[in-house]
Amino acid sequence: MTNTKQIPNTEMIKPKILYYGTPVILLNTLNEDGTVNISPISSSWALGDCIVLGIGLGGKTIENLEQRPECVINIPGPSLWENVEQLAPYTGKNPVPENKQKYGCTYQKDKYAISGLTPVESKDVKPTRIMECPLQIEAIVKNIRIPDHSPNFAIIETQAVHVHAHKEIIIEGNHIDPQTWSPLIYNFRHYFGLSHQLGKSFRSEI
Repeated sequence: MTNTKQIPNTEMIKPKILYYGTPVILLNTLNEDGTVNISPISSSWALGDCIVLGIGLGGKTIENLEQRPECVINIPGPSLWENVEQLAPYTGKNPVPENKQKYGCTYQKDKYAISGLTPVESKDVKPTRIMECPLQIEAIVKNIRIPDHSPNFAIIETQAVHVHAHKEIIIEGNHIDPQTWSPLIYNFRHYFGLSHQLGKSFRSEI
């Protein structure tokens, strides 16, 4: 008997967004008066100490990064999804950008107050870290570019300079314990945590 694989049926679709399951980031940037703006973002990837962020144009976050090129990349766990969602309808930009008005966003300067999160001083960058996030990465902006084919967004290349981690997710010194740590996942505009472990990479050191 010949083994045959069932070919899955597929269909061409045109989704409005392609948030196909990426970690949520709370990006802290510095306002002109020394206060901190917190922006939830869901487009990022890392290669070595380079963390690349995708950010919409016209908002306070990109303005801050262009004028004060440093930030903190805070990575929340699943238990913080409601704090993240508290930030979603607000912008630190006044007046509210037109592209955010259509979603009903309103201006709010004190993002810590509305999110119920707690600031902690960073080591080398001016924006504060978020205490409740298990991973907090201080970073410096190295490059900002706008892709020709997608002119409403900026690609931000940053260099991680310090990584702070909650002690309970650290194992064997400099490793994050994947059995303990789970990022909050943004999956087509819904929040998820990770499921049980399926296996591990041959390069895993723990």
